[in-house]
This record gives sequence, C-alpha cells and structure tokens, in this order.
Amino acid sequence: MNRRKAIALSGAGVVGVAGGALVARNAFDSPASAASDAVPFYGANQAGIVTPAQDRLHFVAFDVVTKSRDRLVEMLREWTEAAARMTAGRDAGLIGAVAGIPEAPPDDTGEAIGLPASGLTLTIGFGPSLFRNADGVDRFGLAARRPDALADLPKFPGDALEAEISGGDLCVQACANDPQVAVHAVRNLARIGFGVVSVRWSQLGFGRTSSTSRDQATPRNLFGFKDGTANLKAEEEALLREWLWARSGDGPSWMDGGSYAVTRKIRMLVETWDRTSLMEQEAIVGRSKGSGAPLGKKDEFDEPDFAVKGADGELVVGEVAHVRLAHPDQNAGARLLRRGYNFVDGSDGLGRLNAGLFFIAYQRNPHKQFVPVQLALARNDVMNEYIRHVSSALWACPGGVAEKGDFWGRALFA
Repeated sequence: MNRRKAIALSGAGVVGVAGGALVARNAFDSPASAASDAVPFYGANQAGIVTPAQDRLHFVAFDVVTKSRDRLVEMLREWTEAAARMTAGRDAGLIGAVAGIPEAPPDDTGEAIGLPASGLTLTIGFGPSLFRNADGVDRFGLAARRPDALADLPKFPGDALEAEISGGDLCVQACANDPQVAVHAVRNLARIGFGVVSVRWSQLGFGRTSSTSRDQATPRNLFGFKDGTANLKAEEEALLREWLWARSGDGPSWMDGGSYAVTRKIRMLVETWDRTSLMEQEAIVGRSKGSGAPLGKKDEFDEPDFAVKGADGELVVGEVAHVRLAHPDQNAGARLLRRGYNFVDGSDGLGRLNAGLFFIAYQRNPHKQFVPVQLALARNDVMNEYIRHVSSALWACPGGVAEKGDFWGRALFA
C-alpha cells in the first residue's frame, strides 16, 4: 500500500470515530451541493465530445514518468473514480477537502467547495508516444495496439510548432461553464497522478468557438467572425456514425465507440487583422462578418454557391477563401466535430497580445478528415498571413466508461 493511500485510510478511520455520519455521506458519494447541471459520466461514448459545448476549457497534456505499467493502470483507475465524482459535483476524493484529519493532506484541493457541477465533462485521450516514445521504446507493451489512425500527423506548410507545447502521452480535456470547476478538475487529476505523470503543457480557453448542438447559437472567434457554422451537431446521428465515432473494423477494438482528437494552438495576429479593411476580411473568410452568411447569400446557414460570379465577373466566394477551402464539398465530403476555444495568454513580449484559437476537432480518422482539409488550408488559405500554428497533437480518445468499476483505458491495457 502506498503512503498516500495509507494516510487516506488513516484519515477515514479517525473521522469514522469522531464523525461517522460525515464519513458515511462521503463514502456513498452523495453530492456536496446541488448538481442538477451535471453531465452523465458513464455511457457508450465519452462525454465532452458531442456534449453541448460549455463556455470554458482547461486542456492538459501529460508525460508518463513512471516505468511501471501497473502504476499507470492504477492511476487510470483512480483518475476515473475521481472524474466520476467531480463531474457529479462532488469532491475528487472520498474524504474530501475538509473532512479528513488535520495532520494529513486533503484528497481534494478545495477550490470548488460550494460550486455545482457546472456542466463539467472530462475526456481522456492517448497520444502516439504512449505506444512508442521518441526513442522507439515500447515502454508499456502497447506498440502492437496502436491504431493506424494514430500515425503521427505530417508537418504542414507554414507550421511553426514549439515542441514544448506539442504532443504528449496522455491528455485530459476539462470543459465546464465555470472556469474554477474546470481548473479544479485538472488540478486534482494532476495531484492524483504525481509520480506517475507530469504536466507537459496546458491551455486555458474561454468563449467556445463552435456549436455542437442545434440549440446553441454560433459563437465568434477573436477575428470577430462566426466560427463553426457547418460543424457536426449532436442531433445529426447518421453523420456522427459516418464521420465521428470509430467502429468495429476501423482498427483495434479498444477504440470502438471512441474518436480521434486533433489539437492545434493557433496564434492569431490580431493587431495585423485589425488594420485590414472589412471588405478584405470578408473576402478572406468568404462570409459576412455581421450575419455569418456565405458571400452572396442572406442567412448564416445558407449553403455557399462556389460557382456564382459577381457583376465584375469574379467569383463571389474566391478560390482561396477560407470557407471554400474548408468546405466538405471541396474535401471529399470530410466533416469534423470542432470544440475549439479562444485564448489570450498575456502578451508576446513585443507589445502584442498572445491570443488566438485553441482548435480541437474530433473525427473517425484524422488522416482521411483533418489532414486533407488542413493541407488545402496550409497551401492556399490567405488567412495564413494572419495566423501561426504553434502547437499540435493527436489523441486517441476511447469509448466511454460503461459503469462504476470500469475505468479509462481498461480495454487498451487488458
């Protein structure tokens, strides 16, 4: 038994004598406060993918620092138990932030005391380096179970990737409608994983930049344009089956019901963009800045007409307009489910905002969906003059946790 568990059990024993009712309440995982906005944790698919996009994000990538497969699996069990509690609005641990003995560290950090679940979802993913690291070593006997779809992404033209904020062995995406709740969840998973994993990089996000449900209005990115109008929606079940969820026959069975996530940190050169005329901005995007309608159309959700020409004989939606290059009709029908967020990370030290979009896209096979779309954009999109891709990662996000006792990654490590 490790030291942390011994302390936790010791604390439980003391409280059992001094305040048995309190221990009983925590042991049965009763919520500490009303959690009517809780998102169900258990299910065939992980929450946080088609879940209506929340307002806040804390995304974190971890490196595995232990050499022990058993310790890694045990941590995943503990993470899953903590995730189920936190998404229900409870403390991360059975004892909680304040119910243990004063001489022992609490098993919850406490900054979410009194806060409801706030729509918290926690979604895990496994990176290519978990299966074989940069030195080609299969640390945990997983190399043969790596899906073909998890092959490394190519280097795209114009990429300016920073290694220290790219890649990783594991990731956790925490989305919530309260930033404190999202940060609390990530902080506690990092605390539980101390000595097994270490934080490689993390990203805070605000203001979702896409809608994953028809009930949500389309939000705007930091360029001021509506973003993700043509996104896959939770209600489009047939399209989700075709483009989002991995299924039997796609690869190893541990990914059935899962999805692949691509994350890209995209720095937006907002100062340069802000000095560009409205007419040019709209031509670059291919949409009206106000309504979000494709150029030549009236409504945001009107399908763009890529053949129509204006009075001057030029295409209304230009050949290198962003909306044309990214449209499914130009990419063999490929669709993505986007869950990106705006970010502002202070300044860049040169008097400019370090701001942009933390792009997240889920799909059934990134090499048939994200890669061809991004290649078209990287090669031809005029918007590249105003953005820089500085971080990139690819994650295999398995199916959901079926029930209590199941855990993240069980099928992978079986």
